[in-house]
Amino acid sequence: MKTKSLVLAALSVTALTFAQKKEIKSAEKTVESGSFVQAQTEISGLEGMMSQMDEKEKEYYYFIKGRAFLGGEDNKKSEDLLKAMEAFTKVNEFNDGSKYGQEATQYKQQAMNAVISSAVDDQNAEKYSDAATKLYKLYTLTPKDTSYLYFAASNAVNAQDFPTALEYYSQLKSLGYTGVETKFTAKNKANGQVESFNSKQQRDLFVKSGTHEDPQTEVTESRAGEIAKNIALIYVQEGENDKAISAIDDALAENPDDDALLRSAADVYLKMDMTTEYEAAMNKVIAKDPNNPGLYFNLGVGAAKADDMEKAMGYYEKALEIDPDYSAANLNIAALMLGKDKDIIEQMNTLGNSKADNAKYNELKKQRLALYGEAVPYLEKAIAGEESNIEAVRTLYNIHVQLGNTTEADKYKAKLDALESK
Repeated sequence: MKTKSLVLAALSVTALTFAQKKEIKSAEKTVESGSFVQAQTEISGLEGMMSQMDEKEKEYYYFIKGRAFLGGEDNKKSEDLLKAMEAFTKVNEFNDGSKYGQEATQYKQQAMNAVISSAVDDQNAEKYSDAATKLYKLYTLTPKDTSYLYFAASNAVNAQDFPTALEYYSQLKSLGYTGVETKFTAKNKANGQVESFNSKQQRDLFVKSGTHEDPQTEVTESRAGEIAKNIALIYVQEGENDKAISAIDDALAENPDDDALLRSAADVYLKMDMTTEYEAAMNKVIAKDPNNPGLYFNLGVGAAKADDMEKAMGYYEKALEIDPDYSAANLNIAALMLGKDKDIIEQMNTLGNSKADNAKYNELKKQRLALYGEAVPYLEKAIAGEESNIEAVRTLYNIHVQLGNTTEADKYKAKLDALESK
């Protein structure tokens, strides 16, 4: 009797297995008919039977599940597409070199491309939280593609979800992620477009065949500095200044000469009003790039923020020594000059009507007009670029009115009216 019951049990298991295969096959037919929602219901109904399936049946189950949630080419439901990716990912977990492995990989890529497109649409629509969620899920399904984690963190920052952004950035830091890539490109002779290739060998093959020209190899900048900076800035945002300083100091201890990291450290120090540390970091950057006017300009901004206007002026002037047409430096020098106007006006307002006070008033007025005249060339340089600074144009108009330069005043009034009408 015992033996018979075992035989009966075995037969029942075989019958159950056959029924499962039949139901998966039925779901497959539903997929082939294009009834994807119905197929999702059918295949999801088998989930409770997973423990009774063998490896091949599980592989089959996940493959059909993936196809059911992948749907047609017009499917844009990211939730379904991510489920499809997850199912296709599992296909090869059960059978190495599986029957459905190659197709599953292709379908997974199709789903991934659709999710990426959806995340980009979210970014463009400023739905940053949704984009971050999708990109992080992509990362969990394709952990080798750490760039998804990086972009998920960036979108979390834009969504002002700082705890989530900090979590993602911390993961990137632990992984040693830098984002450094070597890109191999060449220009397509037929359409003039610059195209990227997976390897130098592939690129060179196309160049040798004569279809492409101008081969270029580019190594992208490291994102490590940006990540360290963002971690620190999130701590600043959350009021945890000690952790912010610690994050930057730890990063600099590992990479003391990393240019991007030094710039990031300077940004954090400036944000925290740590002027001495800011200048020290910026001077290290300048030592590597002494002919960059923007670096001196940034030092000027830092000095002005610390209320050291004399030092700020010196930095702005150094920027103009390198590039006399540097618009922002010209504008800030003019602003520093005109900032002295406030003190002159205050002195004028304290004067009475005596002969001595009137003489003093006239002297101060001359100083004021002379100050305006000194600022004019810098303001003119500041608006000489492609896009005029509307406030600089307004200031020039007001100055020429004060100086009695009617022709110049009319010119800048017309320019101001044109800018304000845009």
